[in-house]
Amino acid sequence: MDNRIVADARNLKKLIREAEGLADEAIIAMARLKQAMLAARQNPMVEVNTGQRVLLRLTEAESYALSMSTNLLRVHDELTKVARVHAGGDMGDPTKIPPSDLDALPVRQLREEERLQA
Repeated sequence: MDNRIVADARNLKKLIREAEGLADEAIIAMARLKQAMLAARQNPMVEVNTGQRVLLRLTEAESYALSMSTNLLRVHDELTKVARVHAGGDMGDPTKIPPSDLDALPVRQLREEERLQA
């Protein structure tokens, strides 16, 4: 097998995992932010509805981040298929992504689909 193909495949493997890791880090950062916002709102001197709109927007951002993560899984899956064809299976253990994870939808899309079906 061509050394260039092997080098490209290894680089793509490294970069997709890096992108997936960054997506996870973004989700973790938003979860920490939400936790801090909710903790701050529990202060007895703060009204219970304080920051509700901000929490809704953050939840929407989390949904978009999860959608991005799902799309990166789809990219990873497609790259794995390309590697099987062009790298001839010499790339070690293939990544196995369950189809249910590739079909996962963020809450906003699930609600929209349910609304359309009703």
